[in-house]
Amino acid sequence: MKSRTAAALVASGIALSLALAGCSSSNGGSSSGADATVAIGSLYEPTNLSNVDGGGQGVNEAFQDNVYEGLFRLGDDGKVTPLLATAYKASSDGLTYTFTLRKGVKFHDGGTLTSADVKSSIERVTAEDSQSSRKSSLSVVKSIATPDDDTVEVTLSKRSISFVYNLSYVWIVPADATKLKTEENGTGPYTLGTFKRGSSLTLEPFTDYWGKKPANGGVEFDYFTSASTLSNALASGRVDVVTSIQSPDALSRFTADTSKYTVSEGDSTTKELLAFNDAKGPFTDVKLRQAISAAVDRKALLKAIWGDYGTVNGSMVPPTDPWYQDLTSVNAYDPAKAKDLLAQAGHADGFTFTLDTPSYDPHPAVAQYLQSALKKVGVTVDINTISADEWYTKVYQQHDFEATLQEHVNDRDVVFYGDPDFYFGYDDQAVQQDITDAEQATSEDQQTELLKQANEQIVKDAASDWLYLYPQIVVSDKDVTGYWKNGLNSQFPVSGITVS
Repeated sequence: MKSRTAAALVASGIALSLALAGCSSSNGGSSSGADATVAIGSLYEPTNLSNVDGGGQGVNEAFQDNVYEGLFRLGDDGKVTPLLATAYKASSDGLTYTFTLRKGVKFHDGGTLTSADVKSSIERVTAEDSQSSRKSSLSVVKSIATPDDDTVEVTLSKRSISFVYNLSYVWIVPADATKLKTEENGTGPYTLGTFKRGSSLTLEPFTDYWGKKPANGGVEFDYFTSASTLSNALASGRVDVVTSIQSPDALSRFTADTSKYTVSEGDSTTKELLAFNDAKGPFTDVKLRQAISAAVDRKALLKAIWGDYGTVNGSMVPPTDPWYQDLTSVNAYDPAKAKDLLAQAGHADGFTFTLDTPSYDPHPAVAQYLQSALKKVGVTVDINTISADEWYTKVYQQHDFEATLQEHVNDRDVVFYGDPDFYFGYDDQAVQQDITDAEQATSEDQQTELLKQANEQIVKDAASDWLYLYPQIVVSDKDVTGYWKNGLNSQFPVSGITVS
C-alpha cells in the first residue's frame, strides 16, 4: 500500500519532539555539493520504523535502499539485481536456492553481516505476526540453512518463479534485533538521525558503508498533510524535491517555470482502489460490485482529481507488469446497466453503504466524487473519514469495513487476490489455482498467461473497482539531480541525489 532517525547506532532510537510537530528544520536549497543536505517533501510519514510491523508506505519510501538493503534490489527500471547477495544458483527442480553473501558488509552498530542475519530476516517476514504485504508470497519458504557465514540455502515447499524478485522486499536486519519499530540497524548508506513525529526524519551518511558513498551530506524527509502545503514548501524553497506531486493544481505552478524547476513524469504502479469487502456485508454480491463499478465514470473522476495526468487502468495490473492487458471495457461506465444490476441484486430502490476514507489526499476528494456519482443511481454513500493508523487497524487488520479507498503502490500485486485472507476478502478457487500455478511456472511466458487469465476473472467479478493509475510526478529545483523517476514499490533511494 501508496502507498505511509547525529549518526544513529541502534541505541539512539527515535527523538520525539512534540514542540516541533508540523515544523521543519530544513534549509532546502541553501547549500550545494557533496556536503549538502537535501530536503525532500513527502505526504507519507512512517507510522513506525519497521516494514513488517505496520510502518506503512512512508517507511518504505525513506528506508528502502537508504537505511536497509536486501539480498537483491528492485531498480527504477523494474529489474532485480544482486545487492547483499553477490551470486545465487537454483537447483534443477527449482526448490533449493543457494546464495553467496557479499563480504565486508557492516551493520550500523558495527556488526558484520552473516548468513544467520539473512535467515532471521526472511523468517521475520514470514512470521505469524508479520504484517508484511509479501508474507503470503514468501510462505513457500520451507527451511533455511546456513552452512557457513557467507552462504544461505533456502528450500521451498514448491516452485516459486518470483522468489528472487520477492526477496528484494526483504530488509536484512541483525538476527538479534528486537526493537525495530523504534530503532534501526541496517546495512545501507545512511543511518537514522532524528525522527520528529508529525514533522521530519533525517538520514546521515554511514561512514563504514560497503558500497559507493552518498553524493550528498545527508537528507531530510519533511512531512506534510496536504498536497497544497507540500507544493508550497517546494515553491518557497523549504524543500528541494517532492517525491510525488498529488494534484494537477499543485503541478501547474512548476510546469509554468521550467527554468527553475524540473518536472519528471515516470511510470507509476500506484493504483487508487475502491476496495470492497468481498467476504462480508453487501458486497459479497457480485452484481452489487458490478453495479457500483458501472456507475462510476472513472475518466471523469481522473480528470477531476488529476486533470490531464494519470491513466484509467481497469485492473490491479499496471502497464509495467508483464501480464498487463487493457480491461477498461469490462464493467465500464454505464449508469443504465448499473441500475439494472442493482435491480437484479434486489436493490431497485438503491441501498446505503459506508465508505471508510483515509483522511489524506486525494482520498477525501475521491470519496466526495463517488458519493455524488452513486447518488445518481440511487446508492447512498456514508463517508467515514479515518486516519492512516485507524485504516490500518480497522480495515487491513480487522477487516471491519464495507468499502474503503486506498492506494496500492506495489508492482506485481494482483497476486493478493489469490489470498482470501487478505483484506479484500476475494475468494475464487479458480483464480487461486491460476495464481498458484503461475508462481510454480517453469517459464515467464507460462506465468504471464496464467496471471492474465486470473486477472480477467478478477475484473469480471469486480473484486474491486480500480479507479485510476496515479501519475508518478517528481518535481525538484533545477539544481537537484540524481533521484529515481518511477514509483515502483514507493521506494525513493537518495544516495545519488546532488545539489549543484
